[in-house]
Amino acid sequence: MSALLSVQGLSFTKSTKTGFFSKPKIFHLASLDFELQAGETMAIIGDNGSGKSTVAKLLVGAETPDKGSIILNGETMQPGNIKQRCLKIRMIFQHSQGSLNPGLTLGSLLDEPLKLNTKLTVSERRRKIEDTLIQVGLMADHAHFYRHMLSEGQKQRVALARALILNPEVIVADEPFAALDPSVRSQTVNLLVRLQQDLGVGFIFISHNLGIVRHISDRVLVMQNGKVIESGKTDVIFNWPKTDYTKKLIHAYQSLNKR
Repeated sequence: MSALLSVQGLSFTKSTKTGFFSKPKIFHLASLDFELQAGETMAIIGDNGSGKSTVAKLLVGAETPDKGSIILNGETMQPGNIKQRCLKIRMIFQHSQGSLNPGLTLGSLLDEPLKLNTKLTVSERRRKIEDTLIQVGLMADHAHFYRHMLSEGQKQRVALARALILNPEVIVADEPFAALDPSVRSQTVNLLVRLQQDLGVGFIFISHNLGIVRHISDRVLVMQNGKVIESGKTDVIFNWPKTDYTKKLIHAYQSLNKR
């Protein structure tokens, strides 16, 4: 069975100046290779600065790789083709508050990608927006709401709706539950699992929360300093980690759960 998403030899280098007299900090993402099947969730874990969010930005086209290719269903994603990327790979950001325009209704927010990327009529777009809101556990009437009228959990559901609105094949979620309290987080995680089962979408899930990673992911990539140092099925990674770094991450998670 051919992979839904194939990442081959992806590398990236970025130089960042932290001060006028300081030397620039250089981050290098080493050659990255992985595959994602339809309906599969692959988690990427690692400390801050390991390269997790950089991978997310490369996948959705927010950064351009130095080398390598991203192939979706046999079609190579072209770095300059934003429309191609927007239709196929969508992203859920960590802070839904900042990604929602406070001056627009939810209906207008969800209508924008449809107007830019589809040939749907006004009535077809309206129906699609209402159906998608219901799909993520909101009401059709939420289309008339503004950002300030929503709870944090509802904002994250809107972010999920915006990711789903164009029927993507892959969704990249970068710490999507970090700002949610535990009860709302649990509901949203279960919603995500159900939607994946219903739609067969491939998920790339980036998180520090290893409890959620263990619950929803099929496979795990462990990153350190821009390199994948370990990968495998979730149960294998959690029960039989190979590298000292992965053992440290798993031990910290297990120690936290014992408290």
